[in-house]
Amino acid sequence: MIKETKTLKNPKFIEPVEIIYEQSGKLKRWEAVKAHDSVAVLLYYSKKDAFVLVKQFRPALYLQQGLPFSYELCAGIVDKDLSLEQIAIEEVAEETGFVVESLHKITSFYTSVGFAGSKQTLFYAEVTHQISEGGGVEDEEIEVVYLPRSEAREFMYDESKPKTPGLLFALCWWFESKSIDR
Repeated sequence: MIKETKTLKNPKFIEPVEIIYEQSGKLKRWEAVKAHDSVAVLLYYSKKDAFVLVKQFRPALYLQQGLPFSYELCAGIVDKDLSLEQIAIEEVAEETGFVVESLHKITSFYTSVGFAGSKQTLFYAEVTHQISEGGGVEDEEIEVVYLPRSEAREFMYDESKPKTPGLLFALCWWFESKSIDR
């Protein structure tokens, strides 16, 4: 599937850098990637008693691990002059076709601290109204996946289904705090 790899000359979303710093009196260097912060949303669809996830082709995952697709939260980079909530709501509509009435902020955390250090803000929303099939914008190929709540714990530990740490964290949060209400 991958035809070739090349050195990145004019990156659009990331900037590879070398950091030279002093620590404990010793000069050190580290390779890093400057990347956009992001938002992600754990969606729960009560009509199906399921979480709404996205399944997306990830070239880097395919290159490194030979795994073409990853199961993920609906997410997007913070590259617009909008609030985090507005960006999250737009991403949900674009990727899944659902309308978000209200968001609950779960927390923020840092992704790939060793190389990128970007911040992701994690939200939760219950959805009821779908206005389109989703699938992303332009040439994105995003598949909307419904993960039944009853299968979510098993899914979390199924290593045959690649998933992001943010998704695993969000599901742990849900089972710790929301499942009490169900």
